[in-house]
Amino acid sequence: MRQVHDVRILDNINDTVRDDLRAEIKRGSRVSVTAACFSMYAYQELKKQLESVETFRFIFTSPTFVKEKAEKQKREFYIPRLSRETSLYGTEFEIKLRNEMTQRAIAKECADWIRRKARFKSNTTGENMPGFMTVDTGSAQTAYAPVAGFTTVDIGCERGNNTYNMVNSMEAPHSHKYMRLFDQLWNNNDKMQDVTDVVIENISTVYAENSPEFIYFMTLYHVFSEFLDNISDDVLPNEGTGFKQSKIWNMLYDFQRDAVLAIINKLEKYNGCILADSVGLGKTFTALAVVKYYENRNKSVLVFCPKKLAENWNTYKDNYVNNPIAADRLNYDVLFHTDLSRNNGMSNGLDLSRLNWGNYDLIVIDESHNFRNGIGTHSNTQENRYQKLMEKVIRAGVKTKVLMLSATPVNNRFEDLKNQLAIAYEGNSEYLDKRLKTTKSLEDIFKQAQKAFNAWSKLNQEQRSTDALLRSLDFDFFELLDSVTIARSRKHIEKYYDINKIGKFPKRLKPISLRPCLTDLNDAINYNQIYDQLMQLSLCVYTPSNYIFPSKIQKYKDLTHNKGENLTQTGRERGIQRLMSINLLKRLESSVNSFQLTLMRIMELVTGTIDAINRFEKYGSADISMYEAGGDDWDMDDENTEFFAVGKKVKIELVDIDWKSWRTELQKDADVLELLTLMIADITPEHDSKLQQLFCLLDEKIANPINPENKKVLIFSAFSDTAEYLYEHVSKYIKNKYGLDTAVITGTIDGRTTIKGFQATLNNVLTSFSPVSKDRDVLMPDSKTEIDILIATDCISEGQNLQDCDYLVNYDIHWNPVRIIQRFGRIDRIGSRNKVIQLVNFWPDLTLDDYINLKSRVETRMKITVMAATGDDDLINPEEQGDLEYRKAQLKRLQEEVVDIEDMSDGISIMDLGLNEFRLDLLDYMKRNGDMDKKPRGLHAVVPATDELPEGVVFVLKNVNNSVNVDNRNRIHPFYMVYIGMDGEMICDYLSPKKLLDDVRLLCRGKTNPIPERYERFNRETDDGRNMAELSALLSEAINSIVDVKEKSDIDSLFSAGGTSALMSQVSGLDDFELICFLVVK
Repeated sequence: MRQVHDVRILDNINDTVRDDLRAEIKRGSRVSVTAACFSMYAYQELKKQLESVETFRFIFTSPTFVKEKAEKQKREFYIPRLSRETSLYGTEFEIKLRNEMTQRAIAKECADWIRRKARFKSNTTGENMPGFMTVDTGSAQTAYAPVAGFTTVDIGCERGNNTYNMVNSMEAPHSHKYMRLFDQLWNNNDKMQDVTDVVIENISTVYAENSPEFIYFMTLYHVFSEFLDNISDDVLPNEGTGFKQSKIWNMLYDFQRDAVLAIINKLEKYNGCILADSVGLGKTFTALAVVKYYENRNKSVLVFCPKKLAENWNTYKDNYVNNPIAADRLNYDVLFHTDLSRNNGMSNGLDLSRLNWGNYDLIVIDESHNFRNGIGTHSNTQENRYQKLMEKVIRAGVKTKVLMLSATPVNNRFEDLKNQLAIAYEGNSEYLDKRLKTTKSLEDIFKQAQKAFNAWSKLNQEQRSTDALLRSLDFDFFELLDSVTIARSRKHIEKYYDINKIGKFPKRLKPISLRPCLTDLNDAINYNQIYDQLMQLSLCVYTPSNYIFPSKIQKYKDLTHNKGENLTQTGRERGIQRLMSINLLKRLESSVNSFQLTLMRIMELVTGTIDAINRFEKYGSADISMYEAGGDDWDMDDENTEFFAVGKKVKIELVDIDWKSWRTELQKDADVLELLTLMIADITPEHDSKLQQLFCLLDEKIANPINPENKKVLIFSAFSDTAEYLYEHVSKYIKNKYGLDTAVITGTIDGRTTIKGFQATLNNVLTSFSPVSKDRDVLMPDSKTEIDILIATDCISEGQNLQDCDYLVNYDIHWNPVRIIQRFGRIDRIGSRNKVIQLVNFWPDLTLDDYINLKSRVETRMKITVMAATGDDDLINPEEQGDLEYRKAQLKRLQEEVVDIEDMSDGISIMDLGLNEFRLDLLDYMKRNGDMDKKPRGLHAVVPATDELPEGVVFVLKNVNNSVNVDNRNRIHPFYMVYIGMDGEMICDYLSPKKLLDDVRLLCRGKTNPIPERYERFNRETDDGRNMAELSALLSEAINSIVDVKEKSDIDSLFSAGGTSALMSQVSGLDDFELICFLVVK
């Protein structure tokens, strides 16, 4: 029998509180505890004793689980409270116990016990209450103090992070004071709130069956929680208060508003942002809202756009009747991409010679992919546009933020993307490096990405999937893109936003493919015969340099070599020669008429050159200008190539040339050209099958519109010659037969129509063609003019909204499939009033394989002439071969369906690259379901396995004491994801988080309810969570894999550039990782 008044000291080393309680608590005891937190693992340690008590009362000493009166409190109060509440499922020092994964069974027993025996109250005030505990067995009363919390650490099973943990154990009468104190507190309703139900509810979440989707979001929440700061609405600085009342803000759809906020955030943080939403998602309006925000803060804004889009941008800032946002009084300047290379003159109402280029705070670059050729790609006789932009605008004067709008920022070189980004950080990548969370520098990230891409493009068609590429890209790259780009596709919008508010996209009908033959004349020729002749052409008229005597070559090198540039005259000539040979093909496909014109132009050049040589032979003097190509011969993409950007003509003296062999070659060409001209001479418009088929198509469309009453047709051609030829014939036909009007727009013709007295400017023509989307009633209120057929070149294939029209014809197939989609984007737009839209493609009359092979034959042929002339053995390189394969695959798809740029299997789209998908998923979930930080860790769900994703477990772990980030290779550190098979084999290790997130998404998304047939089996196998040995073993295996993979990559790093990571960090074991959640794949 102990002495009364006995006070004992429990040091929790030799004598622990746990052992003392096990001895003291008798059947029927009443236990009362005041402490900061309650952990179910402490309950488990004393389970037998606690089961026998009569009542168990618990007071939380600080507000815990109480109803919040205010909104979420300030962070500093919130975090400690959160940890008090989550310690219900174990504190940070009980990780080891949680990793045994038996929490489910424990929670179930604990909740059951609480329902029968326990009550919880919480202090609702800010007053301090030191913790203590009393046990009343009826015959004896004992008090324990101080008690910080009711956890395995406090009762002495674990050391936790205490240096010492001494507890006094007191008997009556000391203990009576404590018991009275407890009763007073318990009954003080002003300070206490009963929270028993909340505790039960929280603890039962641990053993509830979870839906797979919930586990997916739980994973995202943890992995991306730090990213989340940059997507909440509060990021908007307060001074922009007027911004959300603006007219433009109220016209935006939700998805556009999200983009605006994100853009402002990125501009503030990184100085630059690329908005790459796909075609038809209204980037202009999104950008206008950003402009409004900055103008509200008195910043000056400049918009750079292609000349053809100027009308659009001007409309929104001027006080015009058709400006829907006139009330916002926007005040930005608009200039054209081309103005950058002019130093004086007027442009769009601004005097360029006096313009203060350096004074703009924000620059919006529309269709910014036109700036994707960075410094040093054109021959710099004068600075190219890109450099001008850098020098004049960005680096000079005030700090400039840059917003770029582009539907296709990644073509096939990541370089393009890098150059666009470079604009934002003034060409000095360190600016951006400082702000990004990436480990490598920007230059390295892009080098690595390009390397991965090149390796990938050499794979054969079957293996070359987007997935394969994503796996080889570094996570840094995703992070970078995530930081500075916003890209959503139609699919995103349809998936994450309420489509009924936005208005649907029109339904795309299956494309119609037409293959008219060249002509209906009996003895006339067909494509193949012409191709055979074309293959005979050497086009040597473009490459006089090939014939210069070796001894004289240096002389011309010095003459033509532009400063510091590597594009020599020879290179240029060859470029033009090659372009021209392909161009002949393109033009033949476009129309017989265009082909004829080009033949004539080349013929003139050849005969002119032969005459000059003959004169020289006779009189001994004559010189020849190198050919400068004229604009009409080329389509928009070719026109912009660097061969034409150089302004120098160089005279070559015939004395220095082996003119005899040149003349022989030229003569051969002249004969072929003459033959070709004869072959097609008798194909007049009446016998031009393609043109006649177009007439039939128009008849059909006008007689049976696909949407009621809609007669409109938009016809695209790559060449202005073809467009004018079509206009000449189509307009007459349509006017005479139906009385409808036609218009044409090309790079050189602003507009031309069949309407008498109509002022045919670009804008008027487009407005009459698409009156609803272009606000005709407002702009020309008295006008009832309708243009029903519009023929145009690619100069309007970007940025115009012509969605009144529902029928688009590609009169020639563009070599670059992206163009085709760009064109279709004019009518395939959000909020279209047409139910369905139709795409019609004219193909040359031969099989696609022949068609593609033909192109490669021409290319090869040109290269052979180059080799013969120079000994270069640059035959088609694998990259181009791959390119042709792609084009083939793409064009094949376009015959069957209309695809989005992002879905073109060929390169990759920026959509695939970010982690945006996951972020959007999570945001969307949080908007509907609130925060997830109170949810217990260690939850799981059971999902069915698939063929690709076999049975196993996906663990999501968090490294708790930063002892890991193994060689900094894990991009989502401190989180680690591992997918391990039931047999302990790795299915996917932690180094490919993007792939794992995709897998989890695939397994879980859309499964909003638990799957009984799967989880019941799992529960039977684990005895309802009591026997988790197998899984616990897999967990250790998974953690070891993180350590192992680390050791392997350490060994690799010993031999790699950039030093070793072997000495940097070590990984210990289980205690360093906390199990966030896991997914059982059955």
